[in-house]
Amino acid sequence: MARGQLRIYLGAAPGVGKTYAMLDEAHRRKERGADVVAGFVETHGRVRTEELLDGLEVVPRVGRVPGDGRRAEMDVDAVLQRRPQIALVDELARANGGGSGNEKRWQDVEELLDAGITVLSTVNIHHLESVNDVVEQITGVAQHETVPDAVVRRADSLELVDMSPDALRRRMIHGNIHPAHQVNAALAHEFRADNLTALRELALLWLADKVDQQLGRYRSEHGVSTTWEARERVVVALAGGAEGETLIRRAARVAARSKGADLMAVHVTRGDGLRDTDPALLAEQRGLVESLGGTYHQVLSEDVPDALVEFAHGVNATQLVLGASRRGRVARALSPGVGATTAELSGSVDVHLVTHEGAGGGRRGAAANALSAHRRLAGFALALAGLPLVTLGPGLPRDQESLSTIVLLALATVTVVALVGGMWPAVVAAVGGFLLLNFFFTEPYRTFVVDHPRYVLALVVFMVVAVAVSVVVDRAARRTREAAQANAEAQTLALVAGSVLRGAQPLTALLERLRETFGLSSVTMLERQPEAVPGPDSQRDARAWSIAAHVGRPPCNTPAEGDAEVPIGDALVLVLSGPQLPARGRRIVEAFAAQAAVALRQERLAAEAAAVKPLAEADRMRTALLAAVSHDLRTPIAAAKAAVSSLRSREVRFDEDVQSELLSTADSSLDQLTRLVANLLDMSRLQAGALGVTTTDVGLEDAVPRALDELGPDGRTVTVDIPRDLPTVRADHGLLERVLVNVIGNAVKCSPAGTPPTVTANRADGQVHVRVIDRGPGVPEPERDQIFVPFQRFGDTDNSTGLGLGLALSRGLTEAMGGTLLPETTPGGGLTMCVSLPAVPGQHAVDEEGVGPPAG
Repeated sequence: MARGQLRIYLGAAPGVGKTYAMLDEAHRRKERGADVVAGFVETHGRVRTEELLDGLEVVPRVGRVPGDGRRAEMDVDAVLQRRPQIALVDELARANGGGSGNEKRWQDVEELLDAGITVLSTVNIHHLESVNDVVEQITGVAQHETVPDAVVRRADSLELVDMSPDALRRRMIHGNIHPAHQVNAALAHEFRADNLTALRELALLWLADKVDQQLGRYRSEHGVSTTWEARERVVVALAGGAEGETLIRRAARVAARSKGADLMAVHVTRGDGLRDTDPALLAEQRGLVESLGGTYHQVLSEDVPDALVEFAHGVNATQLVLGASRRGRVARALSPGVGATTAELSGSVDVHLVTHEGAGGGRRGAAANALSAHRRLAGFALALAGLPLVTLGPGLPRDQESLSTIVLLALATVTVVALVGGMWPAVVAAVGGFLLLNFFFTEPYRTFVVDHPRYVLALVVFMVVAVAVSVVVDRAARRTREAAQANAEAQTLALVAGSVLRGAQPLTALLERLRETFGLSSVTMLERQPEAVPGPDSQRDARAWSIAAHVGRPPCNTPAEGDAEVPIGDALVLVLSGPQLPARGRRIVEAFAAQAAVALRQERLAAEAAAVKPLAEADRMRTALLAAVSHDLRTPIAAAKAAVSSLRSREVRFDEDVQSELLSTADSSLDQLTRLVANLLDMSRLQAGALGVTTTDVGLEDAVPRALDELGPDGRTVTVDIPRDLPTVRADHGLLERVLVNVIGNAVKCSPAGTPPTVTANRADGQVHVRVIDRGPGVPEPERDQIFVPFQRFGDTDNSTGLGLGLALSRGLTEAMGGTLLPETTPGGGLTMCVSLPAVPGQHAVDEEGVGPPAG
């Protein structure tokens, strides 16, 4: 069976017309003969949307029971049984409140698609998981109902329903989005012009990424290799040299000329890993690219120009930035180089060759020190002693017929010299062998004149073969040594990475691993003070430096106190004390130093985040408190004020019953206000650590009835099932009563009509567990921690009788008494709150259980 198609209407904000557009499309398809049903369409009371729903078959919803507070949901089974061609399913990100076997609406849609039904749906940008935190920063409202981005990106068709902020605000003012009593609040908060503009831009950017993915998939499926300049993408090629920073900044300026352009850096590494690059510089350059908003990539290839061009075409790049060649004039004359070859192969990609300080200077010293001086001297000595021995040694023939044998011996000697001393001793041996053969074995003898062409050819061939063999042997030996060195470096760096990842303090672990690797006595990271000017005086002055981190014996206070130093940028230096570093080991130390700088920056960022977190939390609490106080505290005050003002009025005469009712309203409002203020004060004391707790032996047979009495009429509906001989608990009597009132009251509000909550208790593992069980809609397990967040209500049916502090305060009070408050799943549906407190030692529960008197 073919999977159905998914068409999604994406909006930047409520009210832009997503549902209207979906219904309009449904009518068009119905007019063309398609079988269309409305599985779930939410009109929100909007007249024009309801009018457009007329004429479409609507599948009845399920899950709503009068008085239980649960929402009616789409009947997925009924839609599957009806099996239309097209189903309308509004609000893709919505969580199912009951009546569905799935937790989320988008999971219902997946079932319909798998059944071959095409689905039209809607979603707002603030419901996408990837931008949820950004939307919260913009609007100040956290969205708990989200849909994974992958679900929306998999849609066969995605249409943006857009509207300018001014037009959307006019729709709001005209009453086309929210009821009249909500218009002013919406215009002042969520529907501010700046909020709507930011959300609109966010929706456009998200959709642009989706379109970009579709374009990339189309190019891949159709084998398109040419560049389509739909969006500027600048690729900068990094060779691992000091010029990389110049190239990155130039590429960033090129990208900045086009708004929304992408910056990407790519480094091509050879398959054998032996390319002459500086890992420390690459690490710094990667950090620079990422700080400029770009991305870093590394590809493996033996052909650098081909790899660069292939990468540029693969990401649909429009411009490629390379550094001018560092090779000398002779090398450039022999081969065009990476830059020229890349420009020739680039096709429609613009190539920028950027000059730098190292351009044209050649790769000095790249191979000069590959072999030690001792090895090179041994090679020269072997050439000087070996060639005369194999050509003039006793017992060797001196006639022309033996020339081929002598040539082979000389060639073998050149090969041995190449293995021992490298290329230049081998070249000297080849030239010396040529001269010896010419002088002693070709006519006329003992002269450098050759009288026969075939002797000339033999000597020239010997010379060419000897030089070629020496070059090949030297290069093979050099690559073998480089491979062994690279393998050792890789093992060391892998060990470093492992130790850093496993360590709780990455910087200290990194420096300690460096100290152990090279047998150093101490490693110190020094940081230059901002007011210190680099120079000889600041190098000696300890006041110019501060110790950022160190391991080993007492640290060095200045770079001059160490045996070696490795600069890390302008402000940091790694100072080493101990044995002298080998020449090839400095490259590893530089890699250590670059990673140490990154670790230091990460530690400081983590410290700053930890310092800012309490301030951010306090700010969030303050903002939430102001919002809660402005609404929830005002309600009981307004009710009490209205009742008292009515009683004091001389214009209206009230009978005794009305007066009693007004006094009762004022009294209950003031009681509600007292509870709200008490919760606020207790929460502030908890956060300040100033809550006084006095634990005594408390019996649940006293605490539970008192809590039920405080709940009033609601408490009399609760069923109590507590064993008679349950041991007492160690708790603060007043705080325990407050906890039970909040938890039981919350269960009463969430319980369906006719199904009151139940309070039970038992003893286990030295604790008494009090469970408050309700049969309400329950809370999904991944979202249970959210119900303990202060100043928020998680799906409450009544949002006017509390500050959203009940469960947060109850958990804090329970933990202050040495207990825990945890949510559990009620078998058969619902939520169970378990209050666990220490049982008084020495008391033992009896197996026989009794039932306490019912609270009703």
